[in-house]
Amino acid sequence: MNTKPSSLSRLAAGVAVVLAASLALPAMAQQGPGGPGGPGGPGGMRGGPRMHDGGGMHHGPREGGRGGMGLSPRMLDAIKATPEQRNQIRQIMDAARKDMQGQRQARQALKAEASQIFSQPNVDAAAAEALRQKMLAQHDQMSKRRMQAMVEVAKVLTPEQRRQLADLRKRGNEMRERHRKEREALMPGRS
Repeated sequence: MNTKPSSLSRLAAGVAVVLAASLALPAMAQQGPGGPGGPGGPGGMRGGPRMHDGGGMHHGPREGGRGGMGLSPRMLDAIKATPEQRNQIRQIMDAARKDMQGQRQARQALKAEASQIFSQPNVDAAAAEALRQKMLAQHDQMSKRRMQAMVEVAKVLTPEQRRQLADLRKRGNEMRERHRKEREALMPGRS
């Protein structure tokens, strides 16, 4: 009896693994290692600007909340952002958030299409590849919009404020790394 899987079966299995990973990674990247509210979660001071509201964006700066691109009110205070700068950043993030809402809906439609493809008795490898291409294009579109917002916000800040933010983020990254190592030391084998 021949138990060796066919080339098409191996291809379909490979596409399924890649597709599953491509669907899971954005969610994991947005959540961060500490979960939604924990260290490294949304709005954390990672190595670069971050935006998040479930689809990649923070809302603009607001009382008690996180600001655009990980710019919490506390961070904006630390860099001495003016009320005018805060308002401009809020407007940039509001516009980007509106644009991203359509992108999130498109992403959900692609996830539904993936579910349909992979729930069939026979997985169509060509359909899976076509879907993968659509997913890449949609991800690229979201990435471009995020970058556009990041550039717009950067233009609102002075070079000194951007340097201060980079320093804050670096210190935050160092603190998270130290805490990660401490957790690993307390719970070996759970990383």
